[in-house]
Amino acid sequence: MNIPQLKEFLDLKVTTYNHPRFIESDPILIPHQFSKKEDIEISGFLTATISWGNRKSIITNAHKMMQMLDHAPYEFVMQHQKSDLEKLRSFVHRTFNEDDFIQFIKSMNHIYTQYGGLEAIFSKNTEEFSTQHAIHHFKKHFFEIEHLQRTQKHVSDPLRNSAAKRINMFLRWMVRNDNNGVDFGIWKTLSPAQLSCPLDVHSGNVARALGLLKRTQNDAKALAELDQALRKLDKDDPVKYDYALFGLGVFEDFSKTLNLKS
Repeated sequence: MNIPQLKEFLDLKVTTYNHPRFIESDPILIPHQFSKKEDIEISGFLTATISWGNRKSIITNAHKMMQMLDHAPYEFVMQHQKSDLEKLRSFVHRTFNEDDFIQFIKSMNHIYTQYGGLEAIFSKNTEEFSTQHAIHHFKKHFFEIEHLQRTQKHVSDPLRNSAAKRINMFLRWMVRNDNNGVDFGIWKTLSPAQLSCPLDVHSGNVARALGLLKRTQNDAKALAELDQALRKLDKDDPVKYDYALFGLGVFEDFSKTLNLKS
C-alpha cells in the first residue's frame, strides 16, 4: 500500500476500534469507573502500571487495587496513615507486589504534594513533539523519596532505551480526547501531537507487517521510528493509530494473516 492507501486503511480501523465497546475488554475500563480528575488519573496510572500479561487478569487485579483503596484512590493517596498501607499487603500482579504497591502510593503522595499532581509533572518537561523526556524526569521525581530499589523497574525510562509502553498508554488515556468516550482528554496542558504509540508485541508486529517499522526490537529506537511514520499519517493525532495497530493485532491477528498470504 502507498501512504494514502495505508492512511485510508488505518483510519478505517481507528473508527472500528476507537469505540465505546473497546472499553469493556480493556484496562481503560478501570479509570472509567470514576468521575473526579484525580481519581481518574491515579486509577489510570496504577492500572497502566500493571498492564502486562493477560488482559482479564490485568482488569481483575486492577479492580482489586481499587477495592483496597476504598474506591477513592486520590483520597487514599493523600490522606492514608501508615496503618492504612497494611491493607495493601496481600496484593500481587506478576512481579508487581505489595511492597511495590505501597511504594507507588507513597511516591504519588509525593508527586501531588510537591509538584501539584501527575499532569503538572508530566507537562513540566514535555518537548514540542515528544513526551519521552518528560517520562524520564517523572521517574526521577517519583523515586526521589526513600524507596525500594526493586520498585524502580516498574516505571520505564525511555532514555534507557525503553519503549515505555505502559506510560505512553497512560498518557494517551489522559491527553487524547477522541470524542468517542474512550480516551479521557482531561489533561489540557499537553497535546495529542506530543504523544507516542504504546508500542508492544501486537502493535509492533502489525506495524512491521505494514512497513511502518523496520527495527525488530520493541525499544525506544523502534518507538522513535514508529512515531515518525505515524506522524506522516496524522501529525496532530498520531497516537490514534494505536487503536488500529492494536486492534489488528489482537482482534484480527493481522500480521500472521498477512504472512500466510505472502
